[in-house]
Amino acid sequence: MYKIEKKDYGYKLTFDGFIKGEEMKLWVDESKKILAGAPKEFGIFADMRTLKPLPTDAQPLMQEGQMSYKKKGMVRSVVILNNAVTKMQFQRIAKETGIYEWERYVDASAINDWEKVGIDWISKGIDPDK
Repeated sequence: MYKIEKKDYGYKLTFDGFIKGEEMKLWVDESKKILAGAPKEFGIFADMRTLKPLPTDAQPLMQEGQMSYKKKGMVRSVVILNNAVTKMQFQRIAKETGIYEWERYVDASAINDWEKVGIDWISKGIDPDK
């Protein structure tokens, strides 16, 4: 399951469970429609705490979606995770798509105020890695 919500900082993306390629394609298509009306610059808050690692057929679609957000004006993004395997997978995908330098990863199991930390990165540029 996925959800896209408009927020004052940009967009909140929620990914949950096991997402196969077919559903990821729906997310890419919906994202492209939403991005047609995106502001010049925006942030992305991706809540992936309950997302399972992506199957092979969904990974290139996630890359396509990430690149679409970056091309349309994404300045910074944060990914909230709760699973080491999923974290490693998304770090690899971000490096492959070239968005790694604008994206931060927050382990919700290790940080109580993970939502504030993520929004501070997107809105204020406060780097959670420092």
